[in-house]
Amino acid sequence: MSLPADLGEALGGFSALGTVLVATDYDGVVAPIVSDPAAAFPLPGTVPALEALAALPGVTVALVSGRDRATLGRLSGVQSSIVTVGSHGAEWEGGIALDGEQQELRSTVLSALSVIADRFPGAAVEPKPLGGALHVRNVVDPASGAQALQEARRGPAALPGVHATEGKAVLELTVLDASKGRALTVLREQVRADAVLYLGDDVTDEKAFAVLTGAGDVSVKVGDGATAARFRVDGPADARAVFEELAALRRG
Repeated sequence: MSLPADLGEALGGFSALGTVLVATDYDGVVAPIVSDPAAAFPLPGTVPALEALAALPGVTVALVSGRDRATLGRLSGVQSSIVTVGSHGAEWEGGIALDGEQQELRSTVLSALSVIADRFPGAAVEPKPLGGALHVRNVVDPASGAQALQEARRGPAALPGVHATEGKAVLELTVLDASKGRALTVLREQVRADAVLYLGDDVTDEKAFAVLTGAGDVSVKVGDGATAARFRVDGPADARAVFEELAALRRG
C-alpha cells in the first residue's frame, strides 16, 4: 500500500532519530470500527507490526485509548513490550484510585446514563473505571441519538466534578480530568523521546495532535473529519502500512 509522499518523507526523518515514541489510538486505527464495541479486534497484521517496532532499539510503542486498560489488553492482545494507557490518559499500570466521593459520583453518572439509554432503543452504556460512556452508534434514528447525547450533556455531564469528552456517536463522562494529549506529554518525558508519532481517528485524538509541536513530531489523522494533524490516511489498513513502513525504515 502506497502512503502519501509527504507522510513517507516525514516517516523517513522520524525513523532516523535516536529515541522515538510511537503511539496510537485503538478503535478506528488498530481495530476497525464495528457496531459492537466488545467485538473490536485488531486488523490482522497491525499488532505484529507494532510489536516489531517495539522490539527495535530506541523505540517505545504505546496504545492510548478511551477504553479501560483491562478491556484494551483483552481486545488488542498486545504483549508487555507495548505500553497501554486507558481511560483517555487517566489509567496507567497500577490502576486508578478513586476516593469515596468520586466513587459515589461515578455511580450517580452511570445510573443517570442508564436511565437515558433505556429511553432510546439501540443506545448503550459502557461502564469505565472513571465513569461511563453513552454510545448511540446503534440508535436507528440519528435524531434520537443526538437527543440522547444532548440529554446526557444537560444531565449527568453538568454535575460538579464530572468531565465530558465528546467522540463519534459517544459521550464519555469521567470523575477525573484526563486527556490523550496529557498522556503523550507524560510518555514523551518518561522515555525522553526526540520525537513522537501519533495516529488517531476520533475527536478525542485532537488533544493528542495538539501537543505534537516538535520539529520531528508526526501526527496522522485516520479517516475523515476536521483535524489539527499534519497528515491524513484513509483507514486502519493505511495505519498498518504506516507502522510497517516505519519498522522497515528503522531497520534500514
